[in-house]
Amino acid sequence: MVDNKQQLLLYNQRTHSYLTKIILGGITMSEQPVGPLTPKGKALPPSRVSLDGKYTSLVPLDVSHADALFEHLGGEEHGHLWTYMFGGPYLDQDEWRETQEVWSKREDTIFFTVLSGPREDSGSEPVGQMSYLNIVPDQRRIEIGSVILGGKLKQTRAATEAFYLLIKHAFEELGYLRVEWKANHLNKPSLSAAERLGFVFEGIFRKHMVLKGRRRDTAWFSITDDEWPLVKKAFEEWLSEDNFDENGKQIKALKSIRQALQEEQK
Repeated sequence: MVDNKQQLLLYNQRTHSYLTKIILGGITMSEQPVGPLTPKGKALPPSRVSLDGKYTSLVPLDVSHADALFEHLGGEEHGHLWTYMFGGPYLDQDEWRETQEVWSKREDTIFFTVLSGPREDSGSEPVGQMSYLNIVPDQRRIEIGSVILGGKLKQTRAATEAFYLLIKHAFEELGYLRVEWKANHLNKPSLSAAERLGFVFEGIFRKHMVLKGRRRDTAWFSITDDEWPLVKKAFEEWLSEDNFDENGKQIKALKSIRQALQEEQK
């Protein structure tokens, strides 16, 4: 018996989707929309490597960073930094040190310490933390989260470059197709940061989780691999020394640069 079943994959330019058409004996049996094929293989799980930039370095979290980090992130004066975080605030330095030791060994979340400058600079010190979490290599998606930055990093080139380094590493070295950002929908600074950095808002997961005894609705954002080239170019133009005046003030905002690039593509 000859199997004369055919399956065709047709592209719909209007809806930017694919249609699978199954033909049996010359008769169309079904037509169903499907997504485009992805490259074979899977992404790599992140490892504890250092990521170096012009203004900062991200280094794997180590318990030796704990005391320096506590000065910027711990104690009562920094309690407000932990309102929307899963843990904290950390008022006791010994508890903080123990927590950092646990975090530095986690396999499901890879923590990085953000330095105030490049690691080869003797004056660079630990001033913040970021991580990769919700790591799913088979599905080629990964999240950037557990971000907590000391005051020394606020509104600096180093802070923006730290995000750039993490996103770039995920797409270009590890092979992910989607980088996620999630935030409590009440955390306005985090929502603004996501949009400024180029993440696209996807919606709200209502009553997504209970955090510190309170209901949390979660805002979801992402950057995908096809969006990354333009987002990357905007980052690099913003980080360029030509984008800052003699007082270190930005000339063009990151979001404005990205919007101009998007207009050029139309």
